[in-house]
This record gives sequence, C-alpha cells and structure tokens, in this order.
Amino acid sequence: MAVESDRPLVVGRRMLGWAVEGIGEVGPGDDLAELCREPLLTHGGLAPWDVVVVTHKVVSKAEGRVRKLSGVVPSSTALAVANRVGQDPRMVEVILQESRAVIRAEPGVLVTETVQGLVCANSGVDRSNVGGGEEVTCLPLDPDASARRLRESWLEIASGGPLGVVITDTFGRPFREGAVNVAIGVAGMPAVSDHRGLSDELGYLLHASTIGTADEIAGIGELLMGKIDGIPLAVVRGFRWEGADSGAGALQRLPERDIFRR
Repeated sequence: MAVESDRPLVVGRRMLGWAVEGIGEVGPGDDLAELCREPLLTHGGLAPWDVVVVTHKVVSKAEGRVRKLSGVVPSSTALAVANRVGQDPRMVEVILQESRAVIRAEPGVLVTETVQGLVCANSGVDRSNVGGGEEVTCLPLDPDASARRLRESWLEIASGGPLGVVITDTFGRPFREGAVNVAIGVAGMPAVSDHRGLSDELGYLLHASTIGTADEIAGIGELLMGKIDGIPLAVVRGFRWEGADSGAGALQRLPERDIFRR
C-alpha cells in the first residue's frame, strides 16, 4: 500500500525483517553479489522499498581487504603506540596504516579517524571471524561504492526498486555503553532523514530533528543476523524514504561540531 507523506514513514507502522542464511564462506575475488543472489531469492526475495543490510566483513573479504599479521613489520611509531595502549604492535601498525589521524590513544583504547573519514576504534581493523586471529580485515576502501555495486546487481530481484543497501560495522559510542551496528556505506536511500522545517502534531516547528535512518536500519540488521552466528545479510521491509542518496558521509559530524574530538 502506497503512503503519501512529506516525511519517511513506516507503512502501517509495521516493519518486517529477516536474516538471509546460506551464503557460506567468502574469499578474496569472490563475486559477493552473485553469491548472495540465490540465498536472497530463496529467503524471502526482494521487493520495492526493501533495504538489504550487509556486514562489512564479507564485503572486505571479497574485496581482498585482509592482512596477514605475520607479514607486518611494526614501525617505531606503532611500537610506541602499542606500548601505550597494550595492543599487538603488528595490529597497531595496520591500524595506523588505515588511519588519517589518531584521536585517542590510552590504555585499552585506540580511536582513529580512518582513511574513509570514519571515527572508530582501531580504524575498523578486526581480528574476529577471520584467520584464527592471525589475519585481520580492514574496512572497504569505498563502502558507498561497494554498496552501489551490490544494489545495482540486486535491483532486478527487487523489480527495479526502490532498493536500499546498507553496509555496516559495529561501533562504540561516546557517553553510552554497548556497541551498535552503524552504516558505513549506503546506496539507494538517504542516510539521514531531515525533519527540520516540519511541524509536530501540536504545531511546533522542528529546528534540529535529523534522524540517522541508515544507522537505525543497521541496528535492526544486527539484531536479525546476530553477532556470532556467521550470518552476513538481512532484509528489512516496510520502510519508505524520500530524499537523495547522499552516501554514508551524511552521517559524519564535522570535526568543528564534534565535542568528543575537542
């Protein structure tokens, strides 16, 4: 049922979501979109206005963004940072290579700005679910471009769309306990829903209401896939959006407006 509105709405205030199983192990050079095609078709299919949530780990593996720590030689800077934060110097070397700047380096904490412009722990470099701990995955070099390629491959399944694709990673948050799934790559939908200039039901004009829509969809995806179940894909159905596809960069706060960095 189509809903006409001046803002994104959940149709009938109902949303459906499910994990997509049966994808199997992904390796460098694999065609991820093709590997996921049959599981998508046999686990609920795709329809217009669906959003496919994809963990970055399988994208990174398919794109060859995997490093073997045995071949990493730590620099003097990496050795000094590793001594301060208490991490494997080889891991720290990869983290520094994947970063533009170090934001915080304290015992147990290494927060960086990544080469993609994200601010997160360890530049998104991750030892879990790869190589028994002696290999690490790095974030896709251009997650928005990765999301666009997947979307283009799956559009036909969704009868030509609209179709959203959100690539995710798990981030911690300043001032809050618990990590959450966030969008690091977005295609086919706006990452942020802007409600500024609209009036609430009592007539109050909204001045600062922007919603991180893609992050909220990413969180639903993580709940569906589970953290340790090895399921890298989920579909969220029932959301409608308006606005341009501006990529995940719209979710990044400018440094001058980021009190955490100050």
